[in-house]
Amino acid sequence: MTIKAVVFDIGNVLIEWQPERFYDGAIGEERRKAMFAEVDLHGINEKVDLGHPFTETIYAAATEYPAWHDEIRMWHDRWIEMASPAIDRSVRLMKALQANGTPVFSLTNFGIKSYDYAATQYDFLHAFDRDFISGHMQVIKPDPTIYEMLENASGLRGDSLIFTDDRADNIAAAQARGWRTHHFEGPDGWANRLVAEGLLTESEAA
Repeated sequence: MTIKAVVFDIGNVLIEWQPERFYDGAIGEERRKAMFAEVDLHGINEKVDLGHPFTETIYAAATEYPAWHDEIRMWHDRWIEMASPAIDRSVRLMKALQANGTPVFSLTNFGIKSYDYAATQYDFLHAFDRDFISGHMQVIKPDPTIYEMLENASGLRGDSLIFTDDRADNIAAAQARGWRTHHFEGPDGWANRLVAEGLLTESEAA
């Protein structure tokens, strides 16, 4: 079947997402390790990705763990520093696909307000042909439901879709539905895959 849409994850595909790296720079590796051992910051962020309010959820966690109050609030107050920088070649690939008339969808675990904020910093987040943002959908990858919701909304399924994501569990869930997939480990490999699929020429993917 012909590929009719390309589906991009965002974190670590279009925008680097490395909270540990941020905290290592902000408070030092030793304190970061101690905080992450005590506070499940990724679990708290998962609530945001499920649609819980961004500010209230992070600030409530800061209140719950007073020893780490200021550091936890950084997850909100300095959040855009964690969600950076853009992965420029991936952004170019997205734009090249659209210039060729290939629809590009997002499928991302992302909160509502945190996504809205990111879109003020990264214009390309406004440019998807279809947006599938977990906070609005109230379900996160790799739950099969979120993939089914994309299929139902777009009318596309199986190998008419090709999906890239940096997490193997998210890729496996898409494969289970018959999607073509690419485990993202860097934009060069993704560019090569798009060329191999005939979606871009080598010059377009440069």
